[in-house]
This record gives sequence, C-alpha cells and structure tokens, in this order.
Amino acid sequence: MRAHERWSPFFGQRAADIYSLVVTAKLNDIDPQAWLAEILARINDQPVSRLHELLPWNWKTSGHRYHTQAV
Repeated sequence: MRAHERWSPFFGQRAADIYSLVVTAKLNDIDPQAWLAEILARINDQPVSRLHELLPWNWKTSGHRYHTQAV
C-alpha cells in the first residue's frame, strides 16, 4: 500500500471536520474566513478547558464579531 493511500482517510476526515465548521460559522452569521483566521491565531493560548469558546456558536472576538453581510 502506498503511503498516500494510508493517509487518505485521515485527511478526508480532517477536511470533513473543517467543512462542517465553515458551514456552522455561516449558519451563525459569521464570516468563516475571519473566524478561522482568529481561531488559528488564538488556539495555542486558549486553555483546553475553554476551547468550547472558540466554536462558531460561542465565538466572540476581542471587541466585536465578524458577521456575514446579506447580499
């Protein structure tokens, strides 16, 4: 079995997880790109006991939220 074939299910699951979070951000009227950029910047400093605060439905930036604009 080739190395990439062994890793394929792992990456497929990770991609599905990311897509789910992006859709969840959109459902909560949050710009997914802004949310993901801030989460990636903050996640290393976030205590494990407070990771739930970074989920789209709990997310608040320092000062304001990035909402999607209805077109």
